[in-house]
Amino acid sequence: MSFDVIMPQMGESIAEATILKWHRQPGEAIGKDETLFEISTDKVDAEIPAPIAGTLLEILVPVNQTVPVGSIVARLGDPGEAPAPSQPATGTPSVDTAPLAPQVHPLGTGDPESEEGRLRTRSSPLVREMARQHGVDLADLRGSGLHGRVTRQDMEAHLAARSGAAAPLKGPMPAMPAVHDPGAPTLGVVPGLAVPPAAAQPAFAPGERVKVEPMSRMRKIIADNMVASKLHTSPHVYTIFEIDMTHIAGLRQRHRQAFEETYGTKLSFMPFIMKAVIKGLQAFPIVNSSIDGDNIVYKQDINLGIAVSLDWGLIVPVIKNADSLNLGGLARSLNDLADRARAKKLAPNEISGGTFTITNPGVFGDIFALPIINQPQVAIQGVGAIVKRPVVITGPDGTDFIAIRQMMFSSLGFDHRIIDGATGDLFMAFVKKELETSTFGLE
Repeated sequence: MSFDVIMPQMGESIAEATILKWHRQPGEAIGKDETLFEISTDKVDAEIPAPIAGTLLEILVPVNQTVPVGSIVARLGDPGEAPAPSQPATGTPSVDTAPLAPQVHPLGTGDPESEEGRLRTRSSPLVREMARQHGVDLADLRGSGLHGRVTRQDMEAHLAARSGAAAPLKGPMPAMPAVHDPGAPTLGVVPGLAVPPAAAQPAFAPGERVKVEPMSRMRKIIADNMVASKLHTSPHVYTIFEIDMTHIAGLRQRHRQAFEETYGTKLSFMPFIMKAVIKGLQAFPIVNSSIDGDNIVYKQDINLGIAVSLDWGLIVPVIKNADSLNLGGLARSLNDLADRARAKKLAPNEISGGTFTITNPGVFGDIFALPIINQPQVAIQGVGAIVKRPVVITGPDGTDFIAIRQMMFSSLGFDHRIIDGATGDLFMAFVKKELETSTFGLE
């Protein structure tokens, strides 16, 4: 009897996935838990193991095709067994079954929860945000994607057509002051104003020597998410602090051997930074929050995302309840998640639910960076390289002198809708003080 292999749900918000590679071909045997295929989603690339031992009878979804979660992608069985058609579970779409035309109801009618579910099915978070920004009713659009899904290209085409037709704006345009008024809004982008896209410029000239290759699915998703965060969601503001890491360097030198013997992992600078950030988030809970409409959602848990660079993109594994871990627990969790991210062994719950993100471009020699907020979070910290520099030091008696110190620039990008500049500065000042003075339980 054949066994249906289903596209797994790799996270609560993931609706579809793309097949990247099949590790077996029809007729080949495979053991249980051996890698059968690789997938890419908007959150992670992953290797999917075979649910049973047997022979791959049939591949239903070819490489580079995107299908909804729950779709039948292959069938396993005994050698020589003919594939038998089977019906998917209730509510589970199948790629070899013609989809029913989606039911469309005007916005504002019917049950709000079912309406929200319809919109999520028919569009991505980026498309829904574009619709909100430009006052577009998704029910008015005919999607070109799978099962009538409204794609980014559909939205951009609609906005371009609307701009060309000089369609009226939804809602009144705010009046601009005739004379300068300190209390008036700063001149800038008018809310709800649809700006026609700039004329496309060719990426290369005729006859120019180039090599063109398509973006990977992960790269396209990263690009969409970054544009959505920076241009369509959060007004980014940055503050940059210089932190003296000489104290932390001394702690590492004195305790690294005992630490490795106790926890079975090396002690880098990052666990110290993570611990200082956690304390800062406890002191300033607004930095560990999200925005839901006109509400501020204060997260009661600190789930720390750590950006990990991969050969094929970028991923942000999440250390859940990081505030419950000591320095050793943070170090082990950090190294374990980074290793499994590069090996494509992360579980769905390990790449979702983050409340604050740290990215460390300093490992590549970057002095400091201005990273983009990882939605729906409201802040992200960038960590630069630690370098030795001559610095003016003021001694206890007030005398100034020059010393060689290990210095680091660290930036905080934050959502100015709810985090003021003073709050961002106070948070970073707190982190700076922790790193320059705390012993982190080692002494």
